[in-house]
Amino acid sequence: MLKLISKKYPFDPSVKHHCIIALGLAIWIFVFLYFTEPLDVNEFANEEKLIFLSGYGIIGGFCYLIFLPFQYLIFKKNAKKWTFLTEFLFIFILSFSAITISRLYYSYIIMANDRNPYDLWYMLKSIFMPALATILPIIIFGRYAFGKYKEKRIEQQKIEIQGEGNYEGLRLLVNDLICIQSSDNYIEVYYLSGKDVKKTLIRNKLSKVAEAFPDLLRVHRSYIINPYHFKQWKTEKSKLFAELTASIFVPISTTYKNDAKSVLNSTTE
Repeated sequence: MLKLISKKYPFDPSVKHHCIIALGLAIWIFVFLYFTEPLDVNEFANEEKLIFLSGYGIIGGFCYLIFLPFQYLIFKKNAKKWTFLTEFLFIFILSFSAITISRLYYSYIIMANDRNPYDLWYMLKSIFMPALATILPIIIFGRYAFGKYKEKRIEQQKIEIQGEGNYEGLRLLVNDLICIQSSDNYIEVYYLSGKDVKKTLIRNKLSKVAEAFPDLLRVHRSYIINPYHFKQWKTEKSKLFAELTASIFVPISTTYKNDAKSVLNSTTE
């Protein structure tokens, strides 16, 4: 059970996709209430029905959106990992808040002039619970589907630096790669893992990697760098260096100096 809870859950942090879910949620709530006609909705005039039931839909979509900062905070504090437990927590808080606000909306707006509104227990068992039973699976599926879509897009943006023979390679996002240094028959790959800089030794030749990934920049016979991580130039003892992310300094040889300056200066403009 603990392994199941700790397993990573697909999660898409993009606001655009969550706005789509919120809009879909609002529409679905309206449609559900319009056709099931709970709480004597059939006694309303058509215009009243449209206004009041739209209010419930807006409440559902609004509650989903206002809790986005809350889930982003949890996502960030949890090292950008989203688990089944955090998903359950988010869904529970969302449902509780939506029910509470909907009850207030019913009591003080829809039934403002009626002395005999339905009590909370009746609304829970006859309306809210059946509604949640149909709505929550749609929310969960939508969040899961968008999360899977996001993971697939991220996976497509990764590159794989392969090793020779049976040696293990390294698969990572292009923008996480900082630089690669030649070390005899091996290469040392410097890359970001979260906020940390890590280094992996792979049996391969620098020339083969440079040929496989032309977007990387050759600046020295022993170095290729990712221009994305260039910060500034530094000169020490008449030698030119490029400062990269995490204060990594890479020497620039005379052979590659002009090309390196042309490419790297354009990245800072």
